[in-house]
Amino acid sequence: MRPSVLGSAMRPSASPLVSPWRFVSLADGSSLDPLQAVIESGLAEGLTVGAAVRLTGSWVASPGAAQSHELQVREVKVLGSSDAKTFPIQKKYQTPEYLRTLPHLRPRTPLNALLLRLRSEAVTSLTQFFARQDFVQTHPPIITSSDCEGAGEVFTLNPANDMAGQPGKESADSQDSFFRSKKYLTVSTQLHLEALAQSVGNVWTLSPVFRAEQSDTSRHLSEFYMLEAEMSFVDDMNSVMDLAEDMMRQLGTDLYQSDTVKSLLTRTPHFGQDLAPAGEVDRRWQGLMQPDWPRITYTEAIDILKQHEDKFEHKPVWGAGLQSEHEKFIASTVGKDRPVFVTNYPRDIKAFYMRPTRGPGSEDPSRVTVDCFDLLVPELCEIAGGSMREHQLEPLLDIMTRQGIIKSPSETASEDDSGNGLQWYADLRRWGCPPHGGFGLGFDRLLSYLSGVQTVRDIVSFPRWYGRCDC
Repeated sequence: MRPSVLGSAMRPSASPLVSPWRFVSLADGSSLDPLQAVIESGLAEGLTVGAAVRLTGSWVASPGAAQSHELQVREVKVLGSSDAKTFPIQKKYQTPEYLRTLPHLRPRTPLNALLLRLRSEAVTSLTQFFARQDFVQTHPPIITSSDCEGAGEVFTLNPANDMAGQPGKESADSQDSFFRSKKYLTVSTQLHLEALAQSVGNVWTLSPVFRAEQSDTSRHLSEFYMLEAEMSFVDDMNSVMDLAEDMMRQLGTDLYQSDTVKSLLTRTPHFGQDLAPAGEVDRRWQGLMQPDWPRITYTEAIDILKQHEDKFEHKPVWGAGLQSEHEKFIASTVGKDRPVFVTNYPRDIKAFYMRPTRGPGSEDPSRVTVDCFDLLVPELCEIAGGSMREHQLEPLLDIMTRQGIIKSPSETASEDDSGNGLQWYADLRRWGCPPHGGFGLGFDRLLSYLSGVQTVRDIVSFPRWYGRCDC
């Protein structure tokens, strides 16, 4: 018995001319397939597409072949009426591009409701994983004084009533601005996590980050969620990679048998025509759960790519970043279905805070690398990245000074008036900084990979990208 159902009416229908019954498709976001309700014609008033209703009745075996059970309704309440003629989402195929123009209504479609449930269950799994590992969940700031990645792709923050920059007014970075100097929306919480980790040990967060990147690819958004973790008192990058691998494998194990993922993998063609094939998505989940993900160095990756360089538009060269085509090749050939760690990239193409590689193979001054990794998955390429952080003061000050991040190695944060906001980061090394490392995972990219959506814009409820910010 299921005596009462709340949901949205999707499709009232009836047999021609004589039937005293109406058949209503009801969706409440709990499954891809709608529930069929059988209603007397006299009770069907107001059951239009998009209406919010409460139906009370008996849950009985269905004589039809399309469903095992149906709801025989004895009482109908229309809780929110809907004008079927103007409701934008009709009972027909609508493209992802069209649905993106309706971000406030798109979650009502069965597939997008399923993606919301997948997101919720993933957050639950990750929270439980870090709790079992004794990590402290933290909430770093969204407003920051610095560009963590150093790429300049930051959004500058100003109040709406700030008149700075207009004729006759001082510039936005003057002492009269809201924060007395330029501030930004964060591109990564890593630097603040490093400070928090010195207090309580291992920490993590799942936070929104922002990048003013004028990119129109299927992998990029201007606002997205990053899962970031920082480990204290670790001196070996393998420990950081082990954490990332264990975390993602546990996520796969937790969710693979869930009703949500089962629905995703057993969907009908009607619901899957805009997704990667179900068999391909299943292989992604299986690959995530496999042990012993491959780990190769950047130099080894370049050597592999050079053996097949005729396949690439961009020739692989040591010292240059890996292009998307290179990452896809490495992921598919080295990892097969498993994710692949690529480690020890050249120092000149990575961020200032990464620790130089030590030990055998690091003696060549023309090939200085850093202790870092990118995690690649088939089709999507990079999904996570991490590194050991330079925890010694003098080497960090040297590279920060050479790159113009700070003015003088002798300054502390309280003496810094440059407004660049990173002297405090150097101060962390002045007073008892242990070896540490961490990683960041593109949460939305991971979900798009595991769901099979063709663009990350379809895994986020209200996507923002270059040129678009609806709602």
